[in-house]
Amino acid sequence: MTNTLDLALIGNGQIGALVDQEGEIVWCCLPRFDGDPAFCSLLRDHAKGEGFGYCSIELVDQVQADQQYLPNSAVLQTRLSDSQGGVIELTDFAPRYRHHNRMYMPTMLIRQIRRLSGNPRIILRIRPAHGYGRERCETTFGSNHIRYVAPGRTVRLTTDASITAILQEIPFFIEDRLSLIFGPDETTTESITEMTRRSLDETLSYWHKWVRDLGIPFEWQEAVIRAAITLKLNTYDDTGAIIAAMTTSIPEAPDTPRTWDYRYCWLRDAYFVVNALNRLGTTHTMERYLSYMVNVVAGAPEGFIQPVYGIDGRARLEEYLIDSLPGYRGMGPVRVGNQAYEQIQHDVYGSAILAVTHVFFDQRLTQRGDVNLFHRLEALGARAVQVHDQPDAGLWELRGTLRVHTFSSLMCWAACDRLAKIATRLGLLERAGYWSAHAKRIHSVISERGWNAERGAFTASFGGTTLDASLLLMNEFGFLAADDPRFASTVAAIEGELKHGEYIYRYIEEDDFGFPENAFVICTFWYIYALVALGRHDEARSLFENLLAQRNRHGLLSEDLDVRTGEHWGNFVQTYSMVGLINAAIRLSKRWDVAF
Repeated sequence: MTNTLDLALIGNGQIGALVDQEGEIVWCCLPRFDGDPAFCSLLRDHAKGEGFGYCSIELVDQVQADQQYLPNSAVLQTRLSDSQGGVIELTDFAPRYRHHNRMYMPTMLIRQIRRLSGNPRIILRIRPAHGYGRERCETTFGSNHIRYVAPGRTVRLTTDASITAILQEIPFFIEDRLSLIFGPDETTTESITEMTRRSLDETLSYWHKWVRDLGIPFEWQEAVIRAAITLKLNTYDDTGAIIAAMTTSIPEAPDTPRTWDYRYCWLRDAYFVVNALNRLGTTHTMERYLSYMVNVVAGAPEGFIQPVYGIDGRARLEEYLIDSLPGYRGMGPVRVGNQAYEQIQHDVYGSAILAVTHVFFDQRLTQRGDVNLFHRLEALGARAVQVHDQPDAGLWELRGTLRVHTFSSLMCWAACDRLAKIATRLGLLERAGYWSAHAKRIHSVISERGWNAERGAFTASFGGTTLDASLLLMNEFGFLAADDPRFASTVAAIEGELKHGEYIYRYIEEDDFGFPENAFVICTFWYIYALVALGRHDEARSLFENLLAQRNRHGLLSEDLDVRTGEHWGNFVQTYSMVGLINAAIRLSKRWDVAF
């Protein structure tokens, strides 16, 4: 079976799992997002019934599979039909709901199997792995459970299915319904059927309430809701960290060495997620992320912060290759960890301050930003001032080249600009003047050294000639007004060089790994933002509709798209891409008060 990214994501803020179109769990790390994948067949193709590292529910003589999320939820349903009219329904979810006035989100997946018609026979193939797919778990069992044992981790399957049928993978008829509850190695005292029913009802209720509280645009509501739920699922509730994607090592294009581990928290990506969810009116993610950020900054030596941290806040993310998984469609290498933690990326100071700025202005929050928090942020601002004209790896994380990237300098300006606004809000007029002066000086430096008069555009680096899609955000961050002729001229130059059909490439110059082959999805969304700012709404809507059409069957996007075929590449689900969808929809939608 050849893998694709036509997958669905289920989760609860503690764990996440990817499920393919026939109901196989192909990816699930335990006990949290960055853990060892118990199910890892996404990175190792296998024939039906062969291999290990997956959980499948096979319908004998299957001829059809249909799959969808239950509306406004993270609960997935898959219907499998056989050639004789037998139909089963799989319901997959991770419990998440309020219990005893706390959020209950255990390390648990529940799979309910229900007969809908006919006389379906199924085979349960439950083959978790450990050591990144190196070995199959050992098993022990009791009357209603199976323990899958690995070094340092045991997963208990509690079930009302036949233990013998599971262990020996014997086909059997399903008469009514069965439950598979994967969780900690603890005894379940509640009835399995009742536990599944109650957990499903409570989880649906939680998601329905969460969605009801979103302030969504009038148009493209279903797409925005799915994107918002997806962002929520990529948030590690325990610390507030927001991961870039659930996966590691899905290549950016066929047979490229660009295979990275995205199961960590990039401060840049997290800012965009927080900003998008705030625009939809949900603040809890921002409040939890603020707690994560404050702890990260507190541990930063002399205000120096990395571009990426572990979901527990750890700084070291040593990158290494593993040989136990061949990779997506056999395309390695497979990496664990990310060397980007060692890189110098100066835009992080702006990203950190921009994410926190909300708490000084949003009066819905119970814990508002104060003078103490402001002074903590000033240490980051001081670093931004020091490095705004110094070389770095840039937001595209070039591994062999250091330059003074215009976008990094822009974000250093944003750090100072927002500190001035926060100081004004707090009545600290002397500090407001101090940071405003730095912002003006950095603005002048960028305007002088980042502008290329011959190209009529801001370029990727100071004194350079090449272009970078991130400069489409110069209006978004307030550096250039929409009517500033330099903004329109920069957008036009990017159109001429980086636009291929309906998509924008991040850059087209050769880097450490050759020339980029596929389009980085968020860049086209940034282009849409720029077109809206320039009043080119019809073009923006057309591009947006095209991007919506490229989502997979569940409304999800990966990191990259093949501009010729529309095939998804890169890590999945990519938070950057889902953020772009939300922000573009908000900009383009009709207003509710004039919609009908």
